[in-house]
Amino acid sequence: MKLKHYHHHRSRCNALTIIEVVIALALSALTFGGIVSGHIFAAQKAEWSAYSLAAQSLAMQRMEQARSAKWDLLASPPVNQVVQANFPPITNDVLDIPIAGSNIVYASTTTTISSVSTNVPLVLIRVECVWPFMDRGFFTNSIQTYRSPDQQ
Repeated sequence: MKLKHYHHHRSRCNALTIIEVVIALALSALTFGGIVSGHIFAAQKAEWSAYSLAAQSLAMQRMEQARSAKWDLLASPPVNQVVQANFPPITNDVLDIPIAGSNIVYASTTTTISSVSTNVPLVLIRVECVWPFMDRGFFTNSIQTYRSPDQQ
């Protein structure tokens, strides 16, 4: 009988209680949940960065078009293609991101050309590219530069 009591006492000390098991499962679930949440957050940030870079590329393309437009006051007759009418808004620019099926993302690109000085001809060129991201609304990438007439 004494031996049974000793054996029973020994197995009781080595066994896990239900509370210890529940706590271990809860800690495991929290750890696993944190890992999954971190992975999802990192993937969304990487996707947002890809969208932003693609929007910046669209804005730069439009800026380069405005910068390369002919503006020669010494020509006969003078030529000025750097005017607002030559750069209408584009509402269906496609972001250059990996596309699979129907996940095409459209952006709107707006170019604004405003005169800064007429004594010394100078304009401000501003390009804004507005793009959506998931259900978080719209984001805007914008760039601007100054431009004077072509020089010879």
